[in-house]
Amino acid sequence: MIPERLRPILDQVRPVAERFEADGHRLYLVGGIVRDLVLGRPTDKSDLDLTTDARPEEVKAILAPWADSVWNQGEAFGTIGARKGDDTFEITTHRAEAYRADSRKPQVVYADDIAVDLSRRDFTVNAMALRLPDLELVDPYGGVEDLAALRLRTPLSPDESFNDDPLRMLRAARFIAGYDLTPDPELVDAVTRLRGRLAIVSVERIQGELSKLLVVDDPSAGIWFLADTELADEFLPELRALRVEQDPIHRHKDVLAHTIAVVAKTRPQLVVRLAALLHDIGKPKTRSVGPKGVSFHHHEVVGARMARDRMRALRFSNDVIDDVSRLVFLHLRFHGYGDDVWTDAAVRRYARDAGPLLDELNELTRCDCTTRNERKARMLAARMDALEARIAELQEEEELAAIRPDIDGNRVMELLGVAPGRVVGEALDMLLEARLEEGPLGEEEAERRLLSWWEARST
Repeated sequence: MIPERLRPILDQVRPVAERFEADGHRLYLVGGIVRDLVLGRPTDKSDLDLTTDARPEEVKAILAPWADSVWNQGEAFGTIGARKGDDTFEITTHRAEAYRADSRKPQVVYADDIAVDLSRRDFTVNAMALRLPDLELVDPYGGVEDLAALRLRTPLSPDESFNDDPLRMLRAARFIAGYDLTPDPELVDAVTRLRGRLAIVSVERIQGELSKLLVVDDPSAGIWFLADTELADEFLPELRALRVEQDPIHRHKDVLAHTIAVVAKTRPQLVVRLAALLHDIGKPKTRSVGPKGVSFHHHEVVGARMARDRMRALRFSNDVIDDVSRLVFLHLRFHGYGDDVWTDAAVRRYARDAGPLLDELNELTRCDCTTRNERKARMLAARMDALEARIAELQEEEELAAIRPDIDGNRVMELLGVAPGRVVGEALDMLLEARLEEGPLGEEEAERRLLSWWEARST
């Protein structure tokens, strides 16, 4: 009897599987969907990874009379795509691909045996297949057993696997964290020795894998793996540099442990997780020891610049770079107000500087508190609650997200009789400052302030 969770997938792939079978070829469902089916996890049947012993030309010949359309953009890598109705299929010939020592691109070699294809997969938990249409499980490397034992291994030796595709060393961190797997000692040793091989992998692939790691529910174990094996040094050297003590006298938590704890507390969304990972990277460069202990003056300023440089090197989008570096720059702003009563002006500035990132900044600020001192933690949480409540009140009264001077640049030029230029910018800055300090002025009062400012400036 077919398990109910498999029926939708089988119904989807049966027509194409039967065509391959009728032509004397075998078709298999492989990849993460097989692993998740074994685990009983939710699966996405729109993302099916199929492999066959048929060569690309044969695949096209099998699909062409049946499919609505066939495409061959991936044929150089053995992949043919097809669409039938609302279903899309990508079918790849069994292969055994490897990276040459000096190449970023895989060298594709076809294989006839599914076991050979599976041997070139990254980990045993991903090296399983379902033969179609009869749903026979093919597991030559013990993936099911490793899932049950929560063990991360490679189908072949770790050296061979990681030399085939060095990105797998970084991917291991994601599986350690995302599936609560413990890496075999041989795997850890291989990553530590072979980490330099990551240099042949494109920056875009590295960035993509890092991003996937950061948005698993709790990436802590994966980040520790990157630090402990020193793999992070190959693409994020700032990470291990965080192993500096906050307090060398009492040996309080080091910055790396604090950083990973902050990442784990934030929600699994890329911008806020990246900001959590990078929020203290300026500390090693700004660390100083004085009579009152360790200090990291202006580490948020240095850190924002470092974060921008590192994300550029990793080819993140400009929007992500801008948002994350801004959060790093602002992450201490809440603490800068001290224990005094918050003024409306202070709240306006905080909200205006955060802009559309206000929720993310508040979350990062909350999560940045990892103290074990319960009294201090309660005090910081209460202060943050009070700030958010006051922001909510002012949001209703003043639309904080849209704070701007009460008159625009055109009106400034009209009143002062000046052309566009620096004077207009200075006038608007003055009016914005007044708006932040006092709240809405109204057009009439703003114009009066502008003319007074202009008169004083001209004398």
